[in-house]
Amino acid sequence: MAPRDKYKKPKLEHQSEQIDGNEASSVEKDDRISLESSSDEEMTTISHHYFSSTEDDGFSIRIIENMKEEYGLFVWPSSIILAEYIWQQKSRFSGVNVVELGAGTSLPGLVAAKVGAHVTLTDDSNRSEVLDSMKRLCNVNDLNCRVLGLTWGVWDPPVFSLYPNIILGADVFYDTAAFDDLFATVTYLLQKCPDSVFITTYHNRSGHHLIEFLMEKWQLKCTKLVDGFSLLPSHKASNLSGNIQLAEIVFDTSK
Repeated sequence: MAPRDKYKKPKLEHQSEQIDGNEASSVEKDDRISLESSSDEEMTTISHHYFSSTEDDGFSIRIIENMKEEYGLFVWPSSIILAEYIWQQKSRFSGVNVVELGAGTSLPGLVAAKVGAHVTLTDDSNRSEVLDSMKRLCNVNDLNCRVLGLTWGVWDPPVFSLYPNIILGADVFYDTAAFDDLFATVTYLLQKCPDSVFITTYHNRSGHHLIEFLMEKWQLKCTKLVDGFSLLPSHKASNLSGNIQLAEIVFDTSK
């Protein structure tokens, strides 16, 4: 998988409170992004992501990040946008089966679990450190999600156990060499469950035409395409950068 160093990391508001052994945090009644910094050499941090409609309605998700590790342990802008969309569409997610592909720090999947979905978080089965981090995130946020190693395009037993109503993927279109395997996995899951949908956020990069070609190859169609930043409250959008789109994709039964 290609590194993402050339894409700008989001700016985060900082708090001076250090992470202690209990990972204590303060809770604010808004949906700003805040950050607690640790003093260890690995630059481990906990970012707080707030979701609320009114002063008394909402919650926060804590994400453990490592700024010196590879991209799987950092929250990228596409994840923040997809998580916000899930919050805004929370009634749609309540009680349904959700699978997040390439979950990494898992913010969208954790938000889906918080609003009542039955969530399976997946990432490359060869990346044990990321899978271990995902399990820890579930514990930190007191959420009961299934964590599963799933490599795109590989037909190991775990993929056959999934029956998602909604598939999530934040910034999964970054390595063009993996696009075909990703679409193979997405198509298989969509075909298993009638009326299921793949909701993804991605940077509008040079691989856009390849995405269109592969959607045609795998008999998929886009039913919704919006500017990701249009979904964000202004104070969240001001902390992020990039050209990010949100798409809803389904299996095209007419072909």
